Amino acid sequence: MRVLHFYKTYHPDSVGGVEQVIRQMAVGTGRLGVTNTVLSLSRQQDLAPFEFEGHMVHRVPLNAEIASNAISVQSIGALARLARQADVVHYHFPWPFMDLAHFMARVNKPTVVTYHSDIVRQRHLLRLYQPLKHRFLRSVDAIVATSPNYLGSSTVLARYPGKTSVIPFGLDRTTYPQPDPDRLAHWRERVGPKFFLFVGVLRYYKGLHILLEAAAGTDYPVVIVGAGPIEQELKEQAARLGLKNVMFVGAIDEPDKAALLTLCYAVSFPSHLRSEAFGISLLEGAMYGKPMISSEIGTGTTYINIDGDTGLVVPPSDALALRAAMRTLWDNPELARAMGRRAEARFEELFTSEQMAANYTALYHDLIARRATGSSTTVLEQTGVSLSQTKV
Repeated sequence: MRVLHFYKTYHPDSVGGVEQVIRQMAVGTGRLGVTNTVLSLSRQQDLAPFEFEGHMVHRVPLNAEIASNAISVQSIGALARLARQADVVHYHFPWPFMDLAHFMARVNKPTVVTYHSDIVRQRHLLRLYQPLKHRFLRSVDAIVATSPNYLGSSTVLARYPGKTSVIPFGLDRTTYPQPDPDRLAHWRERVGPKFFLFVGVLRYYKGLHILLEAAAGTDYPVVIVGAGPIEQELKEQAARLGLKNVMFVGAIDEPDKAALLTLCYAVSFPSHLRSEAFGISLLEGAMYGKPMISSEIGTGTTYINIDGDTGLVVPPSDALALRAAMRTLWDNPELARAMGRRAEARFEELFTSEQMAANYTALYHDLIARRATGSSTTVLEQTGVSLSQTKV
């Protein structure tokens, strides 16, 4: 089976949450016999196709970017050509130009959309985009939400109950490097023995301004890993607040990230807007057995982190509540360790790459079978088992 993934960014140009998800999907389903290809956009000069962890990556020039909407005229022809070679085309939403490219490339293969997030910020442009968005979502064969929480709270997904199922994201421990003792010792010396950790792209919806407010007036060390469009703004805020306990370490490589995840006391993930639909770095914290602090925003973050069980969940944009949660974990190490153990157990139960890969592979087969028979129901539904039952 051949599957084509289409998204605006991918390795090595970008290493954010969606890119990590596509990587885990491609590696995981590849072990089950799926041949994966990824088509993405790039600003680089050398755009020759290359193999990455067992799957092929094709890149086309990024021509322009308007309100985070990456545009590439060349991608339309590339999508048409690669879709003809694929059995299933797998889209990753949201990306408005992708919807247009789908129609312009006249893709005529079974199609699935992983619905990563509602569009939250660009409300005025969203009004213009609504007709194209819904035409696109009506045209695809299947939509996958990433958590029951998001499916239950998205007004967009509520319009497509007949074609939407849930497959949580999953991670593969073996794709994460084992940090060597020297690297661990380096970071332990640099950041200290006990600290809260944030990992992610520094974007507006990550709630880092709230984390900085929460850290003010405390001596809890906070390590912020990542770079992004609001990095300078956050550093200026930290300077105004006089924060000596917050360290920005910038973008780091995977072995260093693994070292910090290994060493940290707890993960703080203060995203306060629904643009944070799941939280891959929150899931990484669970995989490493760390207690977590997150906000209740009606998305997958609260599917990963269960309040009082795997960590603490606070109201969004509430610095005082976030500070209180940090204090609770900091002052109660046995509670923190117990929550970390339960977080890791929940990860093993629900969020492994193997489970995600098996569910997507089953969905791919269902879509192909449906197209072959002209059926409006899936193979699983014909045998009396609903897709949602097999994927939650």
